[in-house]
Amino acid sequence: MPLNVWVLIAAQALAMCTAPFIVFIGSIQGRLLAPAPEFATLPVGLVVVGTVLAIKPATWLMERVGRKLVMLLGAGMGIVAGVLGALASWQGMFPLLCLSAIVGGTGLAVVHQYRFAAMESVPPGLAGTAAARVLLGGLGAAWLGPEIAALGSHSDQSYPFLVSWVGLALVQLSAFVILGLGYRASSERVAEHHVGGGRPLSEILRNPLVWAAISAAGVGYAVMSFIMTATPLSMTEMAGHQLDDAKRVIQLHIVAMYLPSLVSGWLVRVVGIPRMMAAGLLAYAVCVVLAASGISFHHYLWALLLLGVGWNFLFVGGTSLLPQGYRDEERFRVQGLNDMMVFGSQATAALSAGAVLSWLGWSGLVMLPVPFLILHGMLMLVWLSRRPENKAIVKGDD
Repeated sequence: MPLNVWVLIAAQALAMCTAPFIVFIGSIQGRLLAPAPEFATLPVGLVVVGTVLAIKPATWLMERVGRKLVMLLGAGMGIVAGVLGALASWQGMFPLLCLSAIVGGTGLAVVHQYRFAAMESVPPGLAGTAAARVLLGGLGAAWLGPEIAALGSHSDQSYPFLVSWVGLALVQLSAFVILGLGYRASSERVAEHHVGGGRPLSEILRNPLVWAAISAAGVGYAVMSFIMTATPLSMTEMAGHQLDDAKRVIQLHIVAMYLPSLVSGWLVRVVGIPRMMAAGLLAYAVCVVLAASGISFHHYLWALLLLGVGWNFLFVGGTSLLPQGYRDEERFRVQGLNDMMVFGSQATAALSAGAVLSWLGWSGLVMLPVPFLILHGMLMLVWLSRRPENKAIVKGDD
């Protein structure tokens, strides 16, 4: 793999820490600071809101000034989020905590573009492998994010998690340095500037392949975020598990999200995207059955492990499929639309998780994603039934 891919893996391991960090302590600190229990998960949801709001500006800027400058800006927003979170802990202000989550989400919007930058730094045949390798950097974030968050959980109770947020700011600073020194825009194989041109978006969206790609990532992310966001509260507040148990489940869940990236790029080439997506749907279905059947530590653990694996297969599958539906000059528009729909779905899921958990309980919450899994299966069938002659796409060879 080229140097750019390795730089992006390292940067992903650091910059992506914001996500597991806030997933782990966002609802817990939110419960301490929020005016009502129903708002406890709001910081977790607002991370995704920040991501959705920043996707269009980020891709617009990348099209005009290049990926590297925007990636540095994203890491800078991560630093600001850490500083704002520390201030929220110092002042005990819930609105400031929410603001830090939104700013952190804007940085994550840029991190989610790393996978496209990696795909454009390798020959087309290795694009799926490059995307999967960058996602592998999330393994570092899976361990590091919750560990940084836990640093402040035993500090002076007058300022819970203040040290944690300072640690997050320092990690984001490290990502900024790595990107600044290591990433080379000149190594990208696709020219940076394709402002305008290409087919109308309405024409691009008439291709069922594009919808299959978007739904794979969108449904995969929304279902994962919905269940993951509710897990720490469900475990600690409803099922009576210890905070360390919840931390372990979230860490292992995020490991399960990214560890399959060791082989998912190979699976794209050998097994094929449709089979990968089908395996992801199956993992989600078993996750739902396990989660609904009990609230022991192992029920949560195995359900969240399957949730992570299912997310990886659907997200890598959708990411690998999407470039086959657009031309070079259309890439920023389609990538931006894809991420807006994907993370818009995730934002809706994350924002609603706390309320749904309060209203329906854990068993009711985990059953709600079932219709969306069926929807993605139907979109896959439409894509495959209308494009049976395109064997390269079906097998992921392009």
